[in-house]
Amino acid sequence: MEAPIAEQAATRIAAPIAGGGTVALVVAAGRGERFGGAKPKQYADLAGQPLLRHSLAALSRHPAIDRTRAVIDPNDQAFYETASAGLDLLPPVSGGASRQASVRLGLESLEDLKPEEVLIHDGARPFVPADLIDRILTALGTAPGAIAALPLADTVKREAAGSIAGRVAGTVDRDRLWRAQTPQGFRYAEILAAHRAAHMAAPAEMGLTDDAAVAEQAGLAVRLVEGDPANLKVTTPADLERAARWLASAEEIRGGSGFDVHRFGPGDRVRLCGVDVPHDFALAGHSDADVGLHALVDAILGALAASDIGEHFPPSDPQWRGADSALFAAHARDLVAARGGRIVNVDVTLICERPKIGPHRPAMTARLAALLGIAAERVSVKATTTERLGFTGRGEGIAAQATATLALPRVHDLPGDV
Repeated sequence: MEAPIAEQAATRIAAPIAGGGTVALVVAAGRGERFGGAKPKQYADLAGQPLLRHSLAALSRHPAIDRTRAVIDPNDQAFYETASAGLDLLPPVSGGASRQASVRLGLESLEDLKPEEVLIHDGARPFVPADLIDRILTALGTAPGAIAALPLADTVKREAAGSIAGRVAGTVDRDRLWRAQTPQGFRYAEILAAHRAAHMAAPAEMGLTDDAAVAEQAGLAVRLVEGDPANLKVTTPADLERAARWLASAEEIRGGSGFDVHRFGPGDRVRLCGVDVPHDFALAGHSDADVGLHALVDAILGALAASDIGEHFPPSDPQWRGADSALFAAHARDLVAARGGRIVNVDVTLICERPKIGPHRPAMTARLAALLGIAAERVSVKATTTERLGFTGRGEGIAAQATATLALPRVHDLPGDV
């Protein structure tokens, strides 16, 4: 259970920090028994994406966080690959039999990086605000630990035990009581030592439910930082429904369109939507002339109101000569993530007499889904002809048009107000 999971493709792994800096550790190895369902709750669908992806994206795009790593159950590798597709993350590591064990294993996996600070976050908290992360990191300047927490506002009752369980046994004074959230931030060396000491004292783990408790046991000072009611934790299906309602009302939906044309030139294949298709000619262009991807990138940029592909990748720039258009698609995808948004669906129509697109449509759909980090069910690739009219009808080239629908965040009240 403690063996590390195999590394993902090198294109997904950024170079390690050379020491210092901040790493976010996202704990997602639990089974979520209270949630139920066919798969662990952290992989349940939330607005078209796995719940865990929202948490990973929020942390990995924060400018003060240098690297982000997930701790997962190795049996969930396939689920994790889908949840993390396209995000700039360190490879995941395997968790343990308890949350406490999983965090310790995650911390130990960071020893080669030697971060100065670490943020430990529950993968089932999808809406961690950037300013909350800022507050925790600021507090670490004056204490070895800092946690997000909210003061209790409700009256707290203690339940009776034994044969009268279910009755009120008393009222608890809520003064100075706080409800802990994550992220919880610590100076890395000190929280690693605290976890190791706790493990040595009780190898079977003591059931400490958060990392502040581990720090407290080691005598580390932990500061309370104002949390955020929006930073909700998904524990039950009702929580997931609440999160979906809030997310839907906290987003604005935008659409964009794109169009591109490339003429035929010498060659024996064309690249369309990232797939090489055998043909009597190739498409001519400054890059790889992938007319489908070019139209799609313009559609995404249009929905972002971020100009067009030519401004981001000028044809006058020699570095893009012969470039794989997958780079352009990844750039557009990352711009969406940087805005805190998500790609809802894309639709590409290829316009040509030949080659025939139908046999290659599944491969194109899969390639676009992988490039954009979305489910294949959210990708449409179609083809049509112009009934032998115009330049495409004469077999002089291929045209493509595309549309993209994005969900982007907007200012909204707290989730409890939905």
